[in-house]
Amino acid sequence: MPAKTSEFKAKHSEIVKDIKAEDFKHCYLVYGEEAYLRNQVKDELKKALLGTGDSMNMSRYEGKDINVMEVIDMAETMPFFAPRRVIVVEESGLFKNGCPELADYIKSPSETAYFLFVESSVDKRKDMFKAANSKGLTIECDTPDIADLRVWAGRRLKNNGLMVTEATLNFFFERVGTDMSNAANELEKISSYCMGRDSVSVSDVDAVCANWLSNQIFAMTDAIVEHNQKKAMDLYYDLLALREPPQKILALIFRQFNIMLQVKEMSDNHKDKASIASAVHLAPFIVSKYINWARSYTIAQLKACLEMCVASDEAYKSGKLNDVISVEMIIVKCSAR
Repeated sequence: MPAKTSEFKAKHSEIVKDIKAEDFKHCYLVYGEEAYLRNQVKDELKKALLGTGDSMNMSRYEGKDINVMEVIDMAETMPFFAPRRVIVVEESGLFKNGCPELADYIKSPSETAYFLFVESSVDKRKDMFKAANSKGLTIECDTPDIADLRVWAGRRLKNNGLMVTEATLNFFFERVGTDMSNAANELEKISSYCMGRDSVSVSDVDAVCANWLSNQIFAMTDAIVEHNQKKAMDLYYDLLALREPPQKILALIFRQFNIMLQVKEMSDNHKDKASIASAVHLAPFIVSKYINWARSYTIAQLKACLEMCVASDEAYKSGKLNDVISVEMIIVKCSAR
């Protein structure tokens, strides 16, 4: 079992114990790239912390313009006919930038104040993370490895009376990707499609699960790696014509090159395909594609492509570049010979 998956299960077990005993920590930090797991853990904790109390005893703050002193003042406010005041803070950026005032408060909060922080990314060196980690509980929600994803998907289908083979699940994740929110939606579609039967086949997955966007991104990556700029740009314009947001396309390009870099580094260190697949949360047969792509680049070139993606995203967000043009520049630069 991969270390991160094992750590998530251990931390989640601790949360379950807290909920059963109704003995809560004053601070919980739920973070990581997998939104599906973040939202599941957040909802689980939020419901438990509020208990039978009224939602008026919960305050929610979101975004990077949060007034920290207002959050602290709310934490100091006594709950109304309830044992806890619940403060939910989402995507604040405080765990990346730091916040001395709130970090100090977390170390010694009001007896009735309970914090639930939810962040997609954090900096473990910052004061906020250190405070949450030492005085509360932090749980990282990264995408599980392919074996755990198969177990999860198989269980969801079994709950709907459907059996499925490992080969079919491999095909399913090749088709829909490993994003759990998207996979959960596709599993619901499959369950409805197969209603009245007792199993799911590859042909069922093929009939139900759309893969056009994934195929286009893979085809675009093929064209970029092959230095076929015209084909890559044509595929990009096809995506735009179907109203796919440029920044979503950029994020997918970034993901492809990020996986290529990881695969390249592990392959150069003579890791076998199974180990690489487990590390990057992909099935071995998909990893083969990334290994072939990565051969066209040096590690320095892959890092440069990733840096260009980040710079392009920042230029768009700061208003220096149009979103469509910012992605065009990445495609042109990454596909240059």
